[in-house]
Amino acid sequence: MWIGVCLAEDSLVIDDFENPIFGGPEGTIDFGSGNGSEVKVIATEEIKYSGKQAIKVDFKAKEGGYMWVARGFDLDASNSQWLVNPQDINWPDYYAISFYMYGTDSKADVVLDIKDKGSEMWRFLFKDDFSGWKRIICPFDKFFSRTDWQPDSSDRNGILDFPLKSYQFEILPSAEGTLYFDKVELVKK
Repeated sequence: MWIGVCLAEDSLVIDDFENPIFGGPEGTIDFGSGNGSEVKVIATEEIKYSGKQAIKVDFKAKEGGYMWVARGFDLDASNSQWLVNPQDINWPDYYAISFYMYGTDSKADVVLDIKDKGSEMWRFLFKDDFSGWKRIICPFDKFFSRTDWQPDSSDRNGILDFPLKSYQFEILPSAEGTLYFDKVELVKK
C-alpha cells in the first residue's frame, strides 16, 4: 500500500462528494450488495476530510457476498459522474489515483477497483489498519486485472486502457463496520 502526501498542484480533484448523495437509477452514487452482504451509503458532515461532507459507508461483508460503492461514468446511477469528464483528462500526466479514507483499524481488506476504457475492472487492495484520515495513493502500475469477475461487456485484454470510466470501493468478507471516504484525485508524475 502506498500512503503519502502530495501538494495540491501535483493532483487533479476528480470527485469530492459535495453534491447530494443518494442511490437509485437517478442517484449520485451507485452502490449495492448481494448474497448476504449489506452496504449503506450516506453523506456526512460529522467526519470529513475537506469541504462540507464526505461519504459514510456502513457495511457487513459476509462470506460469499459482495458489495460496491461507485462513482463515475457508465454506471447504473445516472448522476454519479465525477467533477471532470474522463475524456478531458490528459491521462499520461498522472501515475496514480488517490483518496482519503477515515480508517477505524478494523483490519478489513478494502479494495479500490477502476473500470478502464474497455470496461475491464482493475483492482488495488489495502487494509484498514489505521485510525483517522489517511491519503491512500494507488499507482496505476500496481493495479491488477480482476480474475474473479469482469463485466460481460469488458474487453478483457489485460491492458489498463485510458481514459478510466469509474472507480469503486469494496470491503471484502468477512468484515463489519463503518468507513469514510473523501476527495478522490489523480496524482501527477
